[in-house]
Amino acid sequence: MTDLPDVKRPLALTSAQIRAARALIRWSAEQLSKASEIGVTTIRRAELEPSETKLTRANDQVIRRTLETAGVVFIDADGGVGPGVRLKEPQTKRDEA
Repeated sequence: MTDLPDVKRPLALTSAQIRAARALIRWSAEQLSKASEIGVTTIRRAELEPSETKLTRANDQVIRRTLETAGVVFIDADGGVGPGVRLKEPQTKRDEA
């Protein structure tokens, strides 16, 4: 057996992270549904959970990737500090050169 690199998979999203991410980029559940191709009912149900969602791993990853592409950065819980979200720093003209 070969040694594979230790790849750290991100933790599952919380309902609060999904709601906060949508708020940061001003997307409705319908807009996230359209962009991710996941049913709006699935998204709304996930956002109603008290903390961890009951999303499948695949749906969780699709929602994460869709929101990250839109500019959201997910922050996992660490050292007693809960999970969160923030926006990517916008590119400046200097960064684009």
